[in-house]
Amino acid sequence: MITRRTHVALLAASLLLTGCGGGAVAGTRTAPPPSPAPARATPSPAISVEVAPQQIPGLGPRTRAKIPARARQAVVVTGRGRDSPLSTVVLWERTEAGWRAGASWPAHNALKGWSDHHMAGDLRSPIGVYTLTDAGGLLKNPGTKLPYDRGVGFTAPGTGFEGEPLAGSFDYVIAINYNRRPGTSPLDWTRPMGAGRGGGIWLHVDHGGPTHGCVSIAEKHMKELLLALDPDLRPIVVMGDAGSLNR
Repeated sequence: MITRRTHVALLAASLLLTGCGGGAVAGTRTAPPPSPAPARATPSPAISVEVAPQQIPGLGPRTRAKIPARARQAVVVTGRGRDSPLSTVVLWERTEAGWRAGASWPAHNALKGWSDHHMAGDLRSPIGVYTLTDAGGLLKNPGTKLPYDRGVGFTAPGTGFEGEPLAGSFDYVIAINYNRRPGTSPLDWTRPMGAGRGGGIWLHVDHGGPTHGCVSIAEKHMKELLLALDPDLRPIVVMGDAGSLNR
């Protein structure tokens, strides 16, 4: 007989083997709270047309062409190099005057860097533009407007590539819609392109080292991001090394 404790450990281990996430048993999925979202930490300053960029800096024509016209929020993850696990995250919001940049946060991506043809187990993060529709975590919903799935499936045991503990890495996650079914828990196992193309690619809490394929930022920044993202603004993530994004 498998005890509950053993079952949770096996489930968490399976998540790590499939990338930063995977699909076993979802937790308690909650709809966005009916009350207004908490006010942003820093109010949006007035920006003139002359100051606000009409296009997000650092993105080339091929990348910009993939950004949906209706997207009003873009989490831009810029990798330091094609084979580097270090990157920077900035949340951009489109206003009537142009795109406005938020704070810049240090981040980790996959151990071996980036790939424009991500495969399961290649230890590279997928380059591209993907929608953001679903969140979850081991901890309770901090107040995000995104549908939020809470459950023990977000337990992260063991250690990372540099020996750092992984505990708490999945306290808060945002599913990146790479090879997954939007509108489901981040733990959903559906892989439209097949299991060989990987999956379970998330934004999650940083554990101090490279990831299997996800993008990770500090816990306080994850909470800020969760509070800032608004489904009505059609949020997306634009991710890749600087050279690839500038194409």
